[in-house]
Amino acid sequence: MTELDEEIDALALGRRIRGLRTARGMTLDDLAAAIGRAPSQLSMIETGKREPKLTLLQAIARALGASLDDVLEAQPLDERGEAELALERAMKGQTFQALGIAPFRIGKTVPTEALQAMLALHREIDRLRDERAATPEEARRANVELRRLMRSKDNYFEDLEAQARGILDAIDHPGGPLTQRGASDIAAHLGFSIHYVPDLPQTTRSVADLRNGRLYLSSRLTRSDPRTAVLQSLSSQILGHAEPTSYADFLRQRVETNYLAGALLMPEAHVVPVLQDAKKDRAISIEDLRDTYAVSYETAAHRFTNLATRHLGLRVHFLKVHESGTITKAYENDDVNFPTDRLGSIEGQMCCRKWTSRVVFDTPDKFNPYYQYTDTGNGTYWCTARVEASSEGAHSVSVGVRFDDTKWFLGRDTPNRGVSKHADEVCCRRAPAELEDAWRAASWPNVRTPRTLLATLPTGAFPGVDATDVYEFLQAHAPA
Repeated sequence: MTELDEEIDALALGRRIRGLRTARGMTLDDLAAAIGRAPSQLSMIETGKREPKLTLLQAIARALGASLDDVLEAQPLDERGEAELALERAMKGQTFQALGIAPFRIGKTVPTEALQAMLALHREIDRLRDERAATPEEARRANVELRRLMRSKDNYFEDLEAQARGILDAIDHPGGPLTQRGASDIAAHLGFSIHYVPDLPQTTRSVADLRNGRLYLSSRLTRSDPRTAVLQSLSSQILGHAEPTSYADFLRQRVETNYLAGALLMPEAHVVPVLQDAKKDRAISIEDLRDTYAVSYETAAHRFTNLATRHLGLRVHFLKVHESGTITKAYENDDVNFPTDRLGSIEGQMCCRKWTSRVVFDTPDKFNPYYQYTDTGNGTYWCTARVEASSEGAHSVSVGVRFDDTKWFLGRDTPNRGVSKHADEVCCRRAPAELEDAWRAASWPNVRTPRTLLATLPTGAFPGVDATDVYEFLQAHAPA
């Protein structure tokens, strides 16, 4: 078959030959005798186990009183034929082989319902295998690849910036921070009306009804910015995201929607001059960005990393750390040496106790930003950090630069100093020797592991979302 077309399916071809033969009332022996071949050889062709050459196919076509096109062109199969072909393909696949199930002949006496049941079981086994394969290791690999992409672009994505400019132009945005009315105008421009409801599914921040053009948000009072929830949901529509097919796809889409939402809230054309003026005054401040654009500290920090290298010539790092000490988000292009696992993943690692992101949790002053210089084996870094509350506990968000670039920032005169040697196990990964000697054999902690570290990736196309809740919710709220 490779002499004809490598894309031709040997199983489908064999099925068509068998169909033409039986339609003409010929037995396997009759056709084999007509072409001068053994019945066993013809049987191998009909079952897709052997790929015939062009000359043999021409002989088969002549014996069947058909053209070569009749043999090669796909013919629609009935329900039974489709089921048989699908099961034959499945038996050649990895699932049957992994289970140790040898391929078997599908006889005419096997009920069609039995074939369909076997196919359903095969699909479910494949689904469970894919789900089991979606492990934290896959998540770490996806994070590593995505962070490499972000670093290669200095975390600046021209296409997303252009998308944001196009949307803002479409609603005649006057410039400056995007208001809540502006977010509503974007929704209307995209054909969505906004509805606040008390029963939004707990696993979601918003739900878009694409059929009826309705965007649902929670009516319960929260600390989160309603503009952000609207824009993140609409960003997927602006970017034309399809249902994610892998965790890497899901993660990429999430990063893109967060980026685009930030670019809409803090337009590049307005933010860049603000930052450039601040650099001239040696007064760059993440807090000032937060206050100017009425966004969260994390959003301001993210947006700063988008623009700092491209427009200010500053290489930076960003870190988000849970109060437990676990790193949940990270970005760097300034050669800072964050802890990694064997795959190179930063997310999920324990942040050094001496690093700004951990020290900030212990500072009594929660009103003012915390600044610190930290000496590392890779040089000295300066960071500014804040602690923010979330539904999963407190997180610190920090942004930093190498020592030589500190001169452009407010807070550079801080007296706070730290020394981090997290690459060395004795830094803080192990308890002090005297404490370990006293308590290691006399203690047994019951670990409170974050659910994201315990579980494999949640099921479904959108990890962590209860699809049944979402569909029931949409059904209940759909207009009559």
